[in-house]
Amino acid sequence: MSNAVVRRQTILDAIAAAAKLARRDPGEITLVAVSKTRSVDEIEALITAGQRDFGESRVQEAGDKWPALKAAHPDLRLHCVGRLQSNKAAEAVELFDVIHSLDRRSLLDALVKAGEAAGRLPAAYVQVNIGEEEQKGGCAIGEIGALVAAVRASPLPLAGLMAIPPLGLEPSPYFALLAKLADDHGVAGLSMGMSNDFKPAVMLGATAVRVGTALFED
Repeated sequence: MSNAVVRRQTILDAIAAAAKLARRDPGEITLVAVSKTRSVDEIEALITAGQRDFGESRVQEAGDKWPALKAAHPDLRLHCVGRLQSNKAAEAVELFDVIHSLDRRSLLDALVKAGEAAGRLPAAYVQVNIGEEEQKGGCAIGEIGALVAAVRASPLPLAGLMAIPPLGLEPSPYFALLAKLADDHGVAGLSMGMSNDFKPAVMLGATAVRVGTALFED
């Protein structure tokens, strides 16, 4: 049994414990295994253990690894968890089942155009710049309503809101804020929480946590 398989079970147990404390059903929370830079063999071990949701940051790397994996395992779901350029939209809709980084109208338009041409429309999370950081992707908090409405008016399914709290700060207030914003806009899905902070994210309402380092590295 690979180390990643053992760590996966530890993470699932921690998710379940955090959900129990928050009086939530652990089944409502999806573990997205962030497999960027990881080999096909490492990924296959997790697939054998039952993992079905994986995340990649780069379109090119995903294109190199995932078509064969998805052909062999049709029930896998591949998530785009990195920033996405509009000129990569056509490749993205062919590869990914879920986009976590939709942060502007121009990207939405590109994804819709590419998706309709391909006959394949991935679900999308609206990424929010929750810490108002200039260097980070995500729409401004004041623009959430307009972008959510645009996604709802498009053929792309709206998966929810996504955010990454500022590095080095206590994440819980940012998770709580994202949960409130989701509630304000009638959005159910919350993609929040990574290796170092997925437990408080679960307690504050995360429906998807994106975990890579804690899964693959000792």
